[in-house]
Amino acid sequence: MAIVLHRCSNVFVKVSGHPCWKVQSALDEQGIEYELVRMPVMRWNRDETEKATGQKKYTWIEFEDGSIDREESKDMAARIRAGQLNEAPRAQPSAPA
Repeated sequence: MAIVLHRCSNVFVKVSGHPCWKVQSALDEQGIEYELVRMPVMRWNRDETEKATGQKKYTWIEFEDGSIDREESKDMAARIRAGQLNEAPRAQPSAPA
């Protein structure tokens, strides 16, 4: 499965409480291959994320078919660790205006 992990650009932050790291470390632990896309840290600069997910929050996963999973990071990490990434609730990105 080819997926793209969209997370903040603070990839050096590797503490258990950081939302982006929770999801990235869960993917790494499960051996799931992904492309990493570093997104803007500042909320006011997250237009691409808002267009894709309807929110300005990270993290989000884009699947090969273009669908998107955007959940709270603890829920997303738990789903990944449970081996249920394919069962994630998916949405189609918003159409460009």
